[in-house]
Formats: sequence, C-alpha cells, structure tokens
Amino acid sequence: MKNLQLILISIPLKRVMRSRLFTAFILVSAILACSGPQPESRISSQPNILVILTDDQGTLDLNSYGSRDLKTPNLDRLAANGVRFTQFYSVAPVCSPSRAGLLTGKYNYNAGLFGNVNTPNNDPEGKSGMPTEQVTMAEVFKPAGYRTALIGKWHLGHTLEKLPNGQGFDYFFGHQRGCIDNYSHFFFWNGPNLHDLYQNETEVYHEGQFFGDLMVDELVNFTQPKPDPFFVYWAINMPHYPYQGRESWLNHYADLPSPRKEYAAFISTMDELVGNVLDHLEAIGQLENTIIVFQSDHGHSVESRAYFGGGNPGPFNGAKFSMLEGGIRVPAIISWPAGDLPKGEVRNQWVGAVDWLPTLTDLAKVDLPESEDLDGFSLRDVIYSNSQSPHETMFWATGNPEVRTNSWAVRKGDWKLLGNPTDPRNELNFAEADSLYLVNLKQDSTESKNLAKEHPQVLLELKSLHDDWRKEILSQQ
Repeated sequence: MKNLQLILISIPLKRVMRSRLFTAFILVSAILACSGPQPESRISSQPNILVILTDDQGTLDLNSYGSRDLKTPNLDRLAANGVRFTQFYSVAPVCSPSRAGLLTGKYNYNAGLFGNVNTPNNDPEGKSGMPTEQVTMAEVFKPAGYRTALIGKWHLGHTLEKLPNGQGFDYFFGHQRGCIDNYSHFFFWNGPNLHDLYQNETEVYHEGQFFGDLMVDELVNFTQPKPDPFFVYWAINMPHYPYQGRESWLNHYADLPSPRKEYAAFISTMDELVGNVLDHLEAIGQLENTIIVFQSDHGHSVESRAYFGGGNPGPFNGAKFSMLEGGIRVPAIISWPAGDLPKGEVRNQWVGAVDWLPTLTDLAKVDLPESEDLDGFSLRDVIYSNSQSPHETMFWATGNPEVRTNSWAVRKGDWKLLGNPTDPRNELNFAEADSLYLVNLKQDSTESKNLAKEHPQVLLELKSLHDDWRKEILSQQ
C-alpha cells in the first residue's frame, strides 16, 4: 500500500483531463491517508505557511462578507475554520505598493515603492521596482529552514536582483508584470505585447493552458511533504482583468447583469482553485499545520478593461486607486487548525497587511531581523483574545512623496483624513475645498461628508501626523 502511494504521488499531472486526474489524485490520497499514518504525511514541528493574495477583489465579495449573489464556499471554509477581519487595510489602493507592503511589513513609502512598477519598455535601466535592500517574507523564513516559493503575480521589478529569486524565493512560477491573458500568457498593455510566463528566471510556454490550473499544479508539486516546512506566497491574478472565468461559472451567473456576471464567474473560478489546493493539503495531511492567511490587494477595479466594474464595495465609497474605504478596506482571513485559532469568529479591530509578517513570525516562532523597523504588529492577541488594535495610526500614500498633490490618508482612532481624495466610481464629488477631507469612520464609514470645518483641531492633528511622516520619508531619499 505504501509503495502504491509513492508511485501515485510521483505521477505528474497531465495538462489534458486535468480536473479528472486531480480529483483522482485527491481521492486516492485521502483513502491512503485513512489507512494509517504514513511517513509522507507526518507534520513538521514548524507550521507551513500559505499567504494567498487575490487581485482587485472587492471589499465584500465573499459570502462570508455578506455577498448573496456569489458562490465562494472554499474561502468561506477558511473563514469558518478561522478568523476574519472587518476593518482590514491594504497598504495601498494599487498593485505594486500594496504587494511591497505585504511582503515587508512596512508602509509602501517606507518600503521604497511609491507606485506601480514600470514595464521594461518604459524602464530600460531597471530603476523601477522595490529596492533590493528591503527584506521580504521569503528572506525572513528561508534562514529559518523554510523552502520558499512564489506562485502567481510578482509586479515588483524586472531586473535579476529585483525578481523573486533575488528576493528570497527558492522557486518562482508566474508572471513578472501586472496582468496577463490567462491562456496566451501575454501581457497586453502598450506595444510591443510581451509573453510573460516564467519558471524562476527562464521563460516557459504553456500556450492555451489556463493559468489558474497551472498555478494549482505548481502548488501541488511544491507543497508535497518534505522534512522542511514550506512558505508559499500565492499571488493569484484574479479577479484582475481580463475577466476569464470558467464557462461553467459564466453559465451559472448568466442571469446576473454585466459586468457583475463576468466578475462573479472569475471570483468563483478563483475560489474553486483555492478549494483544489485546500483539498490537496488535506489529502496529504498538511492542512492542519498550515497557517493560511488570505486578503485582497485592494478594492475592485472600475477601469475600462474591467468593464468599468463588477465588484461590490457594499456601503463603502471608492475603489481601486482611491484612499476611500472601498479602495483600501479588503477581506482578510487567517486559519490554522493545529494552532487552536478561534473558529468562525470575527475581529472588528482596524489592522492591516503590514501586520502579517510580524504575526506569522510570532506564530511560527521565527526571528525577525533586528535591523528591520516594521510598521506592522503581531496580531496574536487580537486573534486569540480579541484585544484592541495595536495601531495608534496608519498611513497611506502613492506617487512621488515630493509632490504635494498626490493622494494620501492617515487614520488615528476613528478619525481619518484624506488628502486630495478621489472616487473612481464617481459616487462622491469632491470640490476644491475637499483637498483635506476629514471623516469619522465610527459615525459614517461611507465617508459621505467632509467634517473638516466642524472639527478643525482634529484636522490639524492628523495633517501634522501626515506631514511629519512625509518629512521623514523625504529625509531618507
């Protein structure tokens, strides 16, 4: 029986008849696991770690967050077996700086990345990207004995030292740039169009094969039981445009209006892929001792390539590119059965993506580099004891810090001040007098009214906090 298991696990998944073979693999593995403990299913003394980051997913686009027109049973399964957050913030409302903040535990300005990374066409000298001296999650967990992988989207630089293998990842499979077509794997933005699919630093070709399935195959292969635990950053490129959900889900949502049906089909396709990975980890005996964290990188897109919408921010205003809640408040979940995390509980404290690195190192008992001055805090007490948020303030900003007209925000307690606010959905119309826009999130989380004139002292306090932070950033340039 043991020999049969070894043979089956070693058979590579074929690209044809993928779903049947994957299902067969899961069923056989589950049956063998039930037959008694096997050497391959022993749990490492250290937990595995899987960080799942989705792309352009709206604030409330999960059943567990209140959406009633979607089917997301697998991500909801994580919420049922763990803790979900209702005031969880991305580091930025746009892709590259959000990812930099997640991986380093710092606000994106402190991580040296002010906006989206330029394409190689627009950056021939390779200056764009996250500075190499920044320490990523992979560079923290690798010295602690973890084998590290990035599966999916990078979007943090294109020169060798700024690519995943130069930033602590033992293995990389995915695309370097901001988005790809999921079947041709081309980056369609401004010409010349570029093929963008890599295994480590080598360009690879799988034309016509769905990128979501390729990612699952890579995760299945990388997470097979070994003596060393794994750290995987799964940066799913969904539901970022182009919307390319499976035909079965497009049929399921046929009665929804466009663009909600296209977006919903892509969300459910992504959720199905997550389910494949969860089933695999359960079948090989690794799910119990895997810390899984999930979040979206920022709010949903209303760009023309996204059919001008599709996502659901619920009552919140704003979307991708906006510092309003709909642009930076995102769904987030943590699950770890072997760690006795609370199950099915909700945390309403305001926390954010900068907190994942200190939280994961705390839970996994991995040391952080003493030289790193993080903006995040461990959420252990928030998760286990429902204690108050460790944050007194939070900062957001994109664009060159020398430019005063860039969009920014600062939060202290229930008060939030937005500088030069925008609303891509055009639900709020900002006048010139709204360049400093003060809201109280406890009183009105929709941010529908500027309270600056009513609370001038609060405005001055938060403006001073932002100005001091900006000066500190500029002093480091």
